[in-house]
Amino acid sequence: MRLGFAGTPQFAVAALDALARSRHTLAAVFTKPDRPAGRGRAVQASPVKQRAAALQIPVLQPATFKTPDAEDALRSLALDALVVVAYGLILPVGVLAAPRLGCYNIHASLLPRWRGAAPIHRALLAGDTTTGITIMRMEASLDTGPMLAVRTLPIASDDTAGTLHDRLALLGGELIVETMDSLAAGTAEAEPQPAVGVTYADKINKAEARIDWSLDAQRVVRQVRAFNPWPIAESQLGGAQLRVWEAELAPRGTVAAPAVPGTVLAATNAGIDVACGVGVVRIRTLQLAGRKPLAAGEFIKAHPLLGARLTGA
Repeated sequence: MRLGFAGTPQFAVAALDALARSRHTLAAVFTKPDRPAGRGRAVQASPVKQRAAALQIPVLQPATFKTPDAEDALRSLALDALVVVAYGLILPVGVLAAPRLGCYNIHASLLPRWRGAAPIHRALLAGDTTTGITIMRMEASLDTGPMLAVRTLPIASDDTAGTLHDRLALLGGELIVETMDSLAAGTAEAEPQPAVGVTYADKINKAEARIDWSLDAQRVVRQVRAFNPWPIAESQLGGAQLRVWEAELAPRGTVAAPAVPGTVLAATNAGIDVACGVGVVRIRTLQLAGRKPLAAGEFIKAHPLLGARLTGA
């Protein structure tokens, strides 16, 4: 088939690569306009644009699809289908209907659970043990379209948003090629999403990364995992920002009572044990503002923490 591809962040690159290796033709790649990024605020191309350039695929960067020119540009490509992965722009109804067979989205959850912007983070915060990829035909409403393919992926106890992101990106690439093959063969079947089990994955707010040590230890560990590598869970130590990169539940038998939540109960090479409202969290890697992340054993050489209290950021 003659395909178009619309995506912007790194998550979409694996699918772009998989389609480029497939027997289908990528006629064009759509991605968001270049924008300032990083400390220097230099204008940078999106990861998808950079990869498309390396693959020598034409790139189009409309600021919006809500103009006749943008829609005409898409129609002029005479696409069989458009694959959309974390594109970041709303596609109007006219655009969704422009490709001969429609537009298809790779979504990083088992729909209808976690419709919306941040399904990976929300799955980890909720303590889900399973996630996956859903390929759906797009319609005007948010992530409500019929499903053509679903594949599950277990969430490991040490998965972070970063590790889960990478595994799901590869799975999405595999599944979209299979789906496009089925679509080309006329064997693809779409089924409506279940009416029950709908949840929404709202966009992540940096304020959510602030650790509340009065919560139970399990919730704090989920928070640390969900916000690695961004925006990173954080607390405060003596009024200074303290970012927590890696943490786990302390071994059974570690007693917090009668310690105030946030109190450091132990600080060794094995980790820094912090009392929570219920249970104890063991911090494995942490970082003071302006410094590099350090393993707990290295950190305590310069910052003895036993008895110190971490507070909400």
